[in-house]
Amino acid sequence: MRRLAPLLLAAVLLSGCAGLGERHEVQSGDTDGTGPMTFATGRDTTGYIQPLIDRWNRAHPREQVTLLELPEAADEQRAQMVANLQARSERYDVLGLDVVWTAEFADAGWIVPLDRSMFPLDKFLQPVVDTALYQGKLYAVPYTSNAGLLYYRKDILDAEHLKPPKTWAELRDQATRLGKKYKLEGYAGQFLPYEGLTVNYAEAVQSAGGQILSPDGTRVTLDLASARTGLDFLVDGVRQGWIPQDALSFKEEESRLAFQQGELLFARNWPHAYGPATRSGIAGKFAVTRLPGLTGPGSSTLGGLNLAISAYSRHQKSALEFIRYFTGLENERSVLTDGSFPPVWSELYDDPALIKRYPYLPVLKQSIMSARPRPVSSKYDQVSLVISSAVSDALNLRKPSDETVASLKQELSEIIRTQ
Repeated sequence: MRRLAPLLLAAVLLSGCAGLGERHEVQSGDTDGTGPMTFATGRDTTGYIQPLIDRWNRAHPREQVTLLELPEAADEQRAQMVANLQARSERYDVLGLDVVWTAEFADAGWIVPLDRSMFPLDKFLQPVVDTALYQGKLYAVPYTSNAGLLYYRKDILDAEHLKPPKTWAELRDQATRLGKKYKLEGYAGQFLPYEGLTVNYAEAVQSAGGQILSPDGTRVTLDLASARTGLDFLVDGVRQGWIPQDALSFKEEESRLAFQQGELLFARNWPHAYGPATRSGIAGKFAVTRLPGLTGPGSSTLGGLNLAISAYSRHQKSALEFIRYFTGLENERSVLTDGSFPPVWSELYDDPALIKRYPYLPVLKQSIMSARPRPVSSKYDQVSLVISSAVSDALNLRKPSDETVASLKQELSEIIRTQ
């Protein structure tokens, strides 16, 4: 489509997109920025999103929101969004972005910068707010947070007079001994070669004292010693059998189901797995704690979902107001109570009534505040693909750990040099 002349473009931004930043493209024929919208996000496995949208739709008959559920896997969500945005399609208005996509989408000009003053960012968890920034500007609004937790069979550990493991050595010992005694598999995470494996490996490296990229994503800081230590933790688990072979095909749902069906003693997963487990056969028999590390509690990967506005949306003013509504305090409470996802409002983690209902909240807040984001890069998709592929080869015993980490560092360096 033909672009608007600069003066007309400025007029549209000032009159129709209050609260939006200035760096985006507006298509010819734009309205005043209001109208019906499509909210594209990953599949809602708990069914809590539609009621929140219905409440908005009842109050905004001319700005109806349609929920478009994308695939469950993050890689597939990103692929569909990127294809849409590269085509400059107007189909998506509000985008539910994995927190690691902010830099890539902002750098490509696919999402618009937002006015910080439009949102109560000071009331959000600070590490979560950082995931919505790119080059000092706000490009998205935090909606849910996430941090990996260790799910464990409390009934079994209590029977053995044991506390949950804080170190990898304790995890290995308990998973091996008690797994055999109680005829359970030991430990599983998300080990299929996809984004989830990148997350699990990043946590292992961090928990061994290392880091894959510098905070700004401009340098590869992968220390070969910590990189190998983290990888060996996983590879040894597979080789020794306390990580079952089946786990090499696990994503989030497979690991969640295996744990709540009573097949696993320990499982690494996100907080959303907690709610379903309380309604399963292991209800009252499990608990969660921080991930273990090399010498003590480990470091989780910071996850979550941010809401952004497509640069090609014709209804950006409505999209802005919808995001303000959707990230409000009461809806954030529903994120926790109905969706089993970690909210971004700090005060909800200190609410006595919520803590009574969700005893894991203090542990979760601690995990989020000590978590680290995944490698920040405008080429994150390439970074993640290289990491998950290399780690998968090692877990399947196709390549030794020392060779894996050396080649991984070289490949990552080549990607960073060309971004």
